[in-house]
Amino acid sequence: MSYTRQLISNGNPMEEIVGFSRAVRVGPYISVGGTAPVDAAGKTVGPGDVFAQTTRCFEIIRSALEQAGSGLHDIVRTRVILTDIDNWKQAIEARKGFCRDVRPVDTIMAINRFVNPEWLVEIEVDAVVADHV
Repeated sequence: MSYTRQLISNGNPMEEIVGFSRAVRVGPYISVGGTAPVDAAGKTVGPGDVFAQTTRCFEIIRSALEQAGSGLHDIVRTRVILTDIDNWKQAIEARKGFCRDVRPVDTIMAINRFVNPEWLVEIEVDAVVADHV
């Protein structure tokens, strides 16, 4: 079986410079890369607020999934990446607003920092379009 490869962009100029896509769909599989809490102008949303930043990440993810012909209902895995593991409860509270019904598997981890020190969280997701033929 042969699948086409669909690259999903959200217009971030770094996509072309660095050579990445917001998401990639191959057949029924969609991977959404590390999603930072930024607005359309690239400014950090919710500095100092993990809940607000996580919410913004999921808004961007939802848009990418919809561009790929999918939606939040197809998410099978989330990765919550934090700069301070003590903020996990705030991040998960925001995540629940987007994933409560579909209940994907989840990984929560901490790293030292992101490229932008204002970012407290990034989110990655994988999705499978269940009705894909």
